[in-house]
Amino acid sequence: MGPGVVVTGLTAVAMTAVALLAVQAEGAQSRTAASRPAASEPGPARPSSGPAPTAPALPAASGTGYRVVYSIGAHRVWLVDPQKDQQIQASFAVTPGSVEPTPGAYSVYSRAATGKGTDGRQIEHVVRFSQQSGVVFGFSAATDGATPAPDPKVHTGGIRSARADGQLIWDFAPTGTRVVVTP
Repeated sequence: MGPGVVVTGLTAVAMTAVALLAVQAEGAQSRTAASRPAASEPGPARPSSGPAPTAPALPAASGTGYRVVYSIGAHRVWLVDPQKDQQIQASFAVTPGSVEPTPGAYSVYSRAATGKGTDGRQIEHVVRFSQQSGVVFGFSAATDGATPAPDPKVHTGGIRSARADGQLIWDFAPTGTRVVVTP
């Protein structure tokens, strides 16, 4: 085999690799664009950049420090960073599962970029913080954007948010982040 054949082969392999990377980059760009709501789309798909004017105040017994706060009664999440000028980084409504976690302080113990919820829906940005009586509790967003009321016959601890809010929790709460559940 001559040097010309080797160079031609290596060039063909390199061109194939570049083409593959270009296709992957284009696909990632279209997935990112598809996950963003269009400007004409209504609704709560946009994350709040801070507490909404109508949002309930952060629960008094929600602890201190960097944390995610989930209120069972308000069905709301707050992302709190006391190191920032505006300590409440975001606040948004969520849809709880059919079972609620016991109020208390927990830590994020696992995360998954994607998965399948107990309800059979494809989910993303899964942030798990507790297991109680065989039920796993965590935050997630359905990839189809749905936040339906849970089936009371299925014991699920998935706390669903809009996709954009799910991204906020994912970015805010790596493994070890404190999650405070209030009544």
